[in-house]
Amino acid sequence: MQLAAIVVSLVLTVVGMALFARVIAQFFRFFRLGQPLPAGARTDNPYQRSVTLVREFLGHTRMNRWGVIGFAHWFVAIGFLTLIPILVQAIGQLFAADFRLPVIGGWLPWEMYVEFITVMTTVGIAVLIPVRLLSLPSRAGRKSRFAGSTAWHAYFVEYVILTIGTVIYVLRGLEGAMHHVEGYEAAFFLSYPLVKAFGGLSTPTLETLVHLFAGIKVSVSFIWMIVVSLKADMSVAWHRFLGFPNIWFKRDAAGGTALGALLPMTSGGRAIDFADPGEDDVFGVSQVEQFSWKGLLDFSTCTECGRCQSQCPAWNTGKPLSPKLLIMSLRDNAHAKAPYLLAGGGRTTEGEEKATPQQLHNVPAAALTEAERPLVGTAQDNGVIDPDVLWSCTTCGACVEQCPVDIEHIDHIVDMRRYQVMIESAFPSEAGTMLKNLEKKGNPWGLAKKQRLEWLKELDFDVPVVGKDIEDLTDVEYLYWVGCAGALEDRAKKTTKAFAELLHIAGVTFAIMGGDEKCTGDSARRLGNEPLFQELGTQNVTALNTAFGEETDDDGNITPESRKPKSAKKIVATCPHCLNTLANEYPQLGGDYDVIHHTQLLQHLVDEGRLVPLTPVEGIITYHDPCYLGRHNKIYTPPREIIANVPGLRNEEMHRHKERGFCCGAGGARMWMEERIGKRINNERVDEALSLNPDIVSTACPFCLVMLTDSVNGKKNDGTAKDTLQVLDVAQLLLTSVTTPTNPTNPTNPTDTPHPDHPTPHPVQ
Repeated sequence: MQLAAIVVSLVLTVVGMALFARVIAQFFRFFRLGQPLPAGARTDNPYQRSVTLVREFLGHTRMNRWGVIGFAHWFVAIGFLTLIPILVQAIGQLFAADFRLPVIGGWLPWEMYVEFITVMTTVGIAVLIPVRLLSLPSRAGRKSRFAGSTAWHAYFVEYVILTIGTVIYVLRGLEGAMHHVEGYEAAFFLSYPLVKAFGGLSTPTLETLVHLFAGIKVSVSFIWMIVVSLKADMSVAWHRFLGFPNIWFKRDAAGGTALGALLPMTSGGRAIDFADPGEDDVFGVSQVEQFSWKGLLDFSTCTECGRCQSQCPAWNTGKPLSPKLLIMSLRDNAHAKAPYLLAGGGRTTEGEEKATPQQLHNVPAAALTEAERPLVGTAQDNGVIDPDVLWSCTTCGACVEQCPVDIEHIDHIVDMRRYQVMIESAFPSEAGTMLKNLEKKGNPWGLAKKQRLEWLKELDFDVPVVGKDIEDLTDVEYLYWVGCAGALEDRAKKTTKAFAELLHIAGVTFAIMGGDEKCTGDSARRLGNEPLFQELGTQNVTALNTAFGEETDDDGNITPESRKPKSAKKIVATCPHCLNTLANEYPQLGGDYDVIHHTQLLQHLVDEGRLVPLTPVEGIITYHDPCYLGRHNKIYTPPREIIANVPGLRNEEMHRHKERGFCCGAGGARMWMEERIGKRINNERVDEALSLNPDIVSTACPFCLVMLTDSVNGKKNDGTAKDTLQVLDVAQLLLTSVTTPTNPTNPTNPTDTPHPDHPTPHPVQ
């Protein structure tokens, strides 16, 4: 028995270690196939990155949002890492049944830790297995977060862990019986029943059982290693290794998610100059090897847990997009194509092969076939990613927010969109109208710029316009960035007027850009038209810098003597998409501003007593979190505090809110595209709101306002929503309740009004 256990275990150990070393080397070669990133983009502040990694792993900051699942997974993860010495001990026990680890073997704290973590790891996996079985696609269908996951991969990993945990527990009992633990029971405080049960066995029998179970422990461990080494695409297993570098190399060293700003387009690790692009510049991604090395690492790290899928508004409304399945498809394509790429294959921008036929002679036929597949294409074209998958994304950020290993789904989707838009001109036709309007008129509706000022005629007070009524913004507290929807869309204009009236009541001095304000370019960028975004953004940044009194030299750079600190350039926006672009993306173009959302400023004014909501607004209200206000910029509290200050209202939260809020369907340029597949996302969201029987559905975004209003109106027409149901922006709601204070302040010096606290915008890297 002992000899057989030794031979089998050692053979498996040698083979497993050799294959594992080989696959690790292959991973390094594989990831290096990806495109380089700008210098320092993922390696800045190594200390902070290490702190972030430790915090995310030990704190399980994403997984623990899922209650008992996160708790159970924590023990499984900790057990996998910290019980490696027990594998070493098991190898020693093959030769000597009473073998103990040097130094720590027999040390009471270590023995108690092993006892505890062994049991908790086993219990943890015993909890996770039923969770998977109860949520199988065969039971829950499309609603299962495991729909599309590779089932046998997960079963293999889970039952290996269960087996190893059980074997270690049995070994603990055998060890206790062999070492006669009288007076040392604390070291076996959980396995003591087994110690007692084995206590009557003879020493030779105990030794034989130790050899047997040690052999099982070693064999199962290295069978697992052999299998995963032969299946480099088994990311449900590999995430326990690759998750660490993937978190360490995340976009934000401090731990923030890859939300807020999109990354600028780069090629070969350099930003693309669209005015004078290089001959070898690659625009977007048309082949999997054109993703960055971090992208390839992302794909190989996917746990297939489906948390992204369960939160995705597209998937939840019957559309083909699942963030999980998209990442899995890219992973499978990359790994299947890897032999071809490692042999020197791949395509240049002109489509010529880099490798000669002789170099590709030994490449497997399957890899050559995979290399011929278009990255984006229909099933008839044998495409890796179907166009309907690519264009279903609203960039809401739910996938990025939920992913436990920090995969950056949106960045990869937009990279593929960029190629489709800029090179193939292949995108939904309705979006083409929006792009043309942006190019010609600077707004998605194609309206004349003078119409941006029409809403001012409905006010009974004057709002100064920069360049028309005032030269610059020196004597006002805030620049109010109205935005295209706020100035041109009838429903959104109600929010604009309400907010302006509230600022006037509170005595806050502000001005607007008027006709000099162009679309921020949010929709153009997320559709994939990066040059148009940069064109619009550069024009806006120039206008803003001038409005704030900064002068530029002949090269367009702000002169040092005129440069103002960020804190002196205050902008307030009613549109979260404008907020996100101004605060998080315009620094990429030379514009660094202190940008807040109108709900933040209104909350501050209420707290200061400059706005006093007195008139009751009776009824039930439910608040819808805009994705670009909430997940992308972490602003959840101010709108709710404003609602809480309005007397008479009873706020009821929808099931999906805050970090798990559900999209309205307008983000990612979807505002300008028809929704032809599955249920409309805005209808799904309104149905959730209607389940609370509210009198008011409130939000804080003009896009959300339009989408929710459209759905509510439709449901009023078909009788599924009551006629009195209103959709209101928080500013409209507050205005109905506010009465002018007895002695309203009206400061003339902008510094008299403290700036409201608000989250720091996402750092741009």
